[in-house]
Amino acid sequence: MSQPASDSIKKFTTLALIVGLLGLGIAGYGVYQGLLHHDSRPLVSWLIGFSFWFSISIGMFFLIMLWYVFGAGWSIIIRRQLEHALAAIPFLGLIFLPLLLVAWFYKENPGILWEWINPEHPLPGGGTVGADTIYQTKAPYLNLPFFTARVIFYFTAMSLIAYLLRKCSFTLDKDGDARWVLLARKVSAAGIIIVAMSATFAAFDFFMSISYHWFSTMYGVWFFAASMRAGIAATFLLCWVLACSGQLKGLFNRGHQYELGCLCLAFTVFWAYISFSQYFLIYNANIPEETFWYNLRELTIDGAKSSWWYLSAYGLVFGHFLFPFLYLLFYKSKVKVYRMVIITCWILSFHLLDLYFNILPNKMVADNALGYTITPFTVTPFDAAALIGVGGICIWAFLRSMVKQEPIPIRDPFIQTSIHHHG
Repeated sequence: MSQPASDSIKKFTTLALIVGLLGLGIAGYGVYQGLLHHDSRPLVSWLIGFSFWFSISIGMFFLIMLWYVFGAGWSIIIRRQLEHALAAIPFLGLIFLPLLLVAWFYKENPGILWEWINPEHPLPGGGTVGADTIYQTKAPYLNLPFFTARVIFYFTAMSLIAYLLRKCSFTLDKDGDARWVLLARKVSAAGIIIVAMSATFAAFDFFMSISYHWFSTMYGVWFFAASMRAGIAATFLLCWVLACSGQLKGLFNRGHQYELGCLCLAFTVFWAYISFSQYFLIYNANIPEETFWYNLRELTIDGAKSSWWYLSAYGLVFGHFLFPFLYLLFYKSKVKVYRMVIITCWILSFHLLDLYFNILPNKMVADNALGYTITPFTVTPFDAAALIGVGGICIWAFLRSMVKQEPIPIRDPFIQTSIHHHG
C-alpha cells in the first residue's frame, strides 16, 4: 500500500475512533439516565446498536468460513476485506460489557433489561419473577452467573477463531506456504459449528430472553438468516467503497458483484422461509405460551391493531422480503452498481427494523385492567448514538487492521482465479 494511501487511511481511522467514542459516550449517558429514572428504553438503544453491528459481523464471519470450506476461489479478494472486519469482534465484546455490568451491579433493579435477572422484578398482573413457575423451570439456564459464563465463552471463542483465520491469511502473504490455506480450512470447518452454536445461544440470551416466557427453536436460525443478509449487504457496500477509493479499483469487478447479488437473493428467500415458518407454526398450534409474543407485536391491549402490526405486515413482509426478492430476480439488478447500492442499503435499513421488531416490544407494568401496556415503536436519539458509536468502533477496528496488511491476499493459490472472475 502506497504511503499517501496509508496516511489517508490513518486519518479516517482516527476520525472513526473519535466518532465511535462520541456516539458511545452519548448512548452511555442515555444508559445512565435510564438507570437514574428506572427506564429500560436507553438500555434497549445500546442493545439495538450493538446487535446491528454484531449481526453484520456474524454474517461476515460465516461468509469467510463457508468460502474456505468450499474453496470458493472467486471470493479471495473479498475475503481479505472481511478478515479485516473480524478485528471488531473483541471490541464488540467490550461494547456488550456495560449491559453485563448493569446486571451485576445495578442494585435497584438488575433486571431492568432482562427481567429474569431480578427475582423481585414485578410482573404484569401481579407477582414477581422469583415466584413465576415458568421462570423457576428455566432458572437452571436463566441465571446471572451462567449467563455471564456463556457471554464470555461466545466472545472468547469467536475472537480466537477470528484470530486464527486472520493469522493464517496474513502469514500466507509473508511466506506463501500453502499449508496456511489448509489450516484455515480446518479452522473454518470446526469454527462453523462453534460460531453457529455461539450465535444461536447469543440470540436466545440477548434477544429472546427479554420475553423469557416465550421460546422458539427456530429463533437461532432466524438470527443466522438475518445476519447473513446483513453481512452480505454490508460486504458489497464495503467492497464498493474500497473500489471507489482506490484500494480495490480494477479488482472488485462485475463478477464479484453478481455473486454477492445472488447470495443476497438466496438469503432473502431463506430469511422469509424461516420467519414465515416460525409464525405459521405458532399460529397453527395456537398455544398461549407461544402466541403471546406475536400478539404483543400485532394488537394493543384493547384488541386493536398496533403500530407494530403495520410495521411487520408492511415493513417486514413487503419491505424486507417481497421488494428485495422481486428486485434481485433481475440480472441487471445484480450487476448494475447503483442498483446494488440501492438494494443493499434497503436491506440493511429493514434489517434494523427487524431487530426493532424482535427486541423492543414487551409488556410494561401499568395500572389498567390488564396490568400492563405494550412498548410502542419509537426511534430515539440514543438509538442513533448507539448505532453510530458501535459503527465507528467497528470501522476503526477495520481500518486499523487494513493499514497493516496487503489489500488482497497476494500469495493465495487462487488469487488469479479471483482477480479474473466473471459472473
